[in-house]
Amino acid sequence: MIDLRSDTVTRPSEGMRRAMAEAEVGDDVYGEDPTVLILQERVAELFGHEAALFAPTGSMANVLALAALVGPGQEVLCESRAHILRAELGAHGAFTGLTSRTWIHPDGQLDLETIKTMYAPDMGPFFVRTTAISVENTHNFAGGTVLPIQDLQDLRAYADSVGCAVHMDGARIWNAHVAHEVPLATYGAITDTMAVCLSKGLGAPIGSLMLGTADQVAEARVLRKRLGGGMRQVGVLAAAGLYALDHNVERLAQDHEHARILAEACGGDPALTETNIVVVDVPDAQALVTAAREQGVLVGAVGAQRVRMLTHLDVDRSAVEQAAKVLSQLLQNG
Repeated sequence: MIDLRSDTVTRPSEGMRRAMAEAEVGDDVYGEDPTVLILQERVAELFGHEAALFAPTGSMANVLALAALVGPGQEVLCESRAHILRAELGAHGAFTGLTSRTWIHPDGQLDLETIKTMYAPDMGPFFVRTTAISVENTHNFAGGTVLPIQDLQDLRAYADSVGCAVHMDGARIWNAHVAHEVPLATYGAITDTMAVCLSKGLGAPIGSLMLGTADQVAEARVLRKRLGGGMRQVGVLAAAGLYALDHNVERLAQDHEHARILAEACGGDPALTETNIVVVDVPDAQALVTAAREQGVLVGAVGAQRVRMLTHLDVDRSAVEQAAKVLSQLLQNG
């Protein structure tokens, strides 16, 4: 099977497995796992943040980060298809009591003028206050689109002017970094908190990090434990993340090239495919998923008439070309 359902389906390479097997470990609940400490320090430094905290999932990292910025009954603004609202099972409201409002953009981009009209300052005990604006880079459900750095810098300037925080769901920030050649520290300078993932395009089996100030991370460590995210000898997983950072960042350009092959085969404009996600509108998504599976290609339905495909390090050029051939024929046959 050629599995294009997600870039989370990758399996650790032999080199990554060796790094995991040889990892020096300790008890991370006590803050004593040396490999975790190295990973946290390295990722914080990459993005220019004071500190980072290793978490088992990207969803948890987002919850920890937004909890540092948005209190119970306060609100976060984000795009309508943001992962934090659509694909994290209501965790933010359920666990932290925050509320949210959204703007709509067909490509998942920022709409600063609309954000300005939505922003609510502290107006006393009658109105919900906006304390954070969350952005997603790349934007998952908008097809892996990258937020232009100038738009993000304009958002930062506005947020500073009104005393509002900025969070970035950077699950695929590595793809944005490679596609637009923007330094990671430049992205980090825009944000108060971030969540970055190691188990998608970078190929680690598990793990994300929440980034922020030292005080925010200290509080996040408490909340992580409260949510059941306290981990013990987790250096075996942190070692996979370190290996991924050493070996799997620059190669993301191959995934982006492969995604453009799929986009063209599916009748789209490859120039509009910026990273590793291809979203195609079809008459019947589930029918296409079933037909493609019968011919050895796994894709995912993300709506009644929308199919999503993601390229990754476990699908090479020949496999992508075979998948493109199968999908092209299925779409032509209706």
